[in-house]
Amino acid sequence: MLRLLLIPLALLAACATDTAPTLTEDTCGAANLSSLVGQDMSALAAMTFPETTRFIEPDTAITMDFRAERLNFDLDASGVITRIWCG
Repeated sequence: MLRLLLIPLALLAACATDTAPTLTEDTCGAANLSSLVGQDMSALAAMTFPETTRFIEPDTAITMDFRAERLNFDLDASGVITRIWCG
């Protein structure tokens, strides 16, 4: 009897698709900016970024929602870019 109840669940699971991007995708263009890692954030002054771009300094609270198109810059206490990532 239990097997009969599990069959519809298995069929539904087979129909589901995983549309979440993988962490290896560069959906925000971070890879194109990787040469900026190690530079002071003043290197970004002449550049324009989408409105959703985040500049994350130490101890900055950020939301944990994943947005594949959002560009993030991690900065150290001196304002040096330590990481550029999508999410």
